[in-house]
Amino acid sequence: MREGNRKLQEEKVFKDPVHRYIHIRDELIWDLIGTREFQRMRRIRQLGTTFLTFHGAEHTRFNHSMGVYEIMRRIIEVFDGRPHWQQEERLLCLSAALLHDIGHGPYSHSFEKVFQTDHEWWTRKIITGDTEVNQVLRRMGENFPQDVADVIEKTYPNKLVVSMISSQIDADRMDYLQRDAYYTGVSYGHFDMERILRVMRPTEDQAVIKNTGMHAVEDYIMSRYQMYWQVYFHPVTRSAEVILSKILQRVKKLRENGYDFFQQPYHFQRFFEGTQTLEDYLCLDESVITYYFQMWQFEDDSILRDLCQRFLNRRLFKFVEFSQNFLLNKWTKLQELFREAGIDPDYYLVIDSSSDLPYDFYRPGEEEERMPIHLLMPNGRLRELSRESDLVEAISGKKRTDHKLYYPKEWLETPGYEKTKQEIKDMLFSDNEQGEPKQQAQEWFKYEGGSQ
Repeated sequence: MREGNRKLQEEKVFKDPVHRYIHIRDELIWDLIGTREFQRMRRIRQLGTTFLTFHGAEHTRFNHSMGVYEIMRRIIEVFDGRPHWQQEERLLCLSAALLHDIGHGPYSHSFEKVFQTDHEWWTRKIITGDTEVNQVLRRMGENFPQDVADVIEKTYPNKLVVSMISSQIDADRMDYLQRDAYYTGVSYGHFDMERILRVMRPTEDQAVIKNTGMHAVEDYIMSRYQMYWQVYFHPVTRSAEVILSKILQRVKKLRENGYDFFQQPYHFQRFFEGTQTLEDYLCLDESVITYYFQMWQFEDDSILRDLCQRFLNRRLFKFVEFSQNFLLNKWTKLQELFREAGIDPDYYLVIDSSSDLPYDFYRPGEEEERMPIHLLMPNGRLRELSRESDLVEAISGKKRTDHKLYYPKEWLETPGYEKTKQEIKDMLFSDNEQGEPKQQAQEWFKYEGGSQ
């Protein structure tokens, strides 16, 4: 096996709708893109079930990973020749940027919850295990794959390198905000990345921004905030995720009970047993999952059949918003009423909570250390962003959380158990001082086929 890296005789260029062009100049990067593990990401969507809300959101982890690589390449061009930047880290940064998401599975987060897996763990396994990716990386030395994994895991000793791929302003976030905005068709995720890249500077511990670029960073942070609440936490998307999770939970339960599947879940067997191998994981993608859903919609089990039909045909659950007081005062009773109405609350009454912290800085005594964004002032000193920006100060440390209750609304309108169903509706749509779900949440039910 040949050692090291060579410059390609001719630069390879990928046309990209977000960055216009993605430039590949190193044989190492070109060969990593060609591995089976990296090509697998073409078959895994970047935004999971969001395509059921925003029909353009069909882009993949492959798209995003290429974009992160391109941003990292451009950051390195800005850093080249400046103090604190070590040019020998260039290929390490580019490799980590390209491979940072390679461990994601189909419908990543829903799959992980049910089978208790971790895409970050699989990322390390793919990079350091017996894979084509590992074989390519080892051209740079036996320790190079582990160094790449350490950068992604944020344990690599060079903190500047880690910050370029994982911080509150990094190549990963700058790509997915713009890319997700482009493919969903929204305007929230756009910010002046060109300006940010021009004023980004290396320091010993992290990449910082010249103070002249503060307003571009403000725009970036607000874009992130809007994207989370308008796209990533969109209630229709969350409804689809809920159903997806419940399908996998039902399959797991049926298998434990010895149910005779019409279509046996062969690809999931080792995951049920907790003995899955790397090869088992790599054989799973979203086309495989969709095939099983297609087949399971004809199963004898009514719950599995219904859930698969709902997901495939976009007959999603509706929702109401609620507060924590609702769980304390009404949750147990609501579950009982669902059972009385012949509706299994384990699959058709689901709590989903979303929370986001748009920007924060390190606070002594807190468990999670956060690397803040620093501005490089004209005198050469660093200032934490919120100390200079009134806008960022206003949202720093403010976590927003909301809670939604998902359920099959149309089943409450069908004949049978009318008294019980009316009691359920009265409880769901009550609007009083106890903090129960609010009546105005019903307005969302008007949007049967749209995304908003």
